[in-house]
Amino acid sequence: MKKTYFAPLLVFALVAVTGIYLFAGNGRKAESPPAEKTAESQSSGFSKSLANGPLAAFLVHAQRKDIAAFSFIDETNAIKNLGQWQGKVVLLNLWATWCAPCRKEMPDIAKLQAELGSADFEVIALSVDRKGLVASKAFLKEIGAESLQAYAEPEGKSLIALQALGLPATLLIDRKGKEAGRLLGAADWASPEAKALVQALIVEKP
Repeated sequence: MKKTYFAPLLVFALVAVTGIYLFAGNGRKAESPPAEKTAESQSSGFSKSLANGPLAAFLVHAQRKDIAAFSFIDETNAIKNLGQWQGKVVLLNLWATWCAPCRKEMPDIAKLQAELGSADFEVIALSVDRKGLVASKAFLKEIGAESLQAYAEPEGKSLIALQALGLPATLLIDRKGKEAGRLLGAADWASPEAKALVQALIVEKP
């Protein structure tokens, strides 16, 4: 009996599934996108659709996030905080000299700064290496990333403030100082996709 009815039952099942698929695709209206996603795409060119290719893992926040305050030092040992960059789009990259993926992506981040760095955009390459500013600055020179200024925060307070779970961690910050999105791990920041993502945030109206 099993041999007699197996084939017809299989055909019936396939027809039923196909019919359901065709009905879902053509027999009813497509579901409307979530209101949150629709609002995001209407209000800004900076959207999830831009996170593709080498930036596919980049997380675009539906709602921009406040960033907890923390301080760090620049090449002159002056104390800095992110509020000093408000009005600019910022790509904040957390890295360390011992981090192999950081070494791999840092030249691309330097290229991004060299090409797009302006009054509207700046890369902040923030070293959280315990060796401090001198070692971090030497590292940037060694790998040919001298278009980046050296910033350091060796105590790791920035990792806690930003809830960064590993290195490298990269945040895109809008002109109001809010986190627009982030990526954990290395990426090709010199790629067309990365530039499109940054430029979409740059052209937003303040």
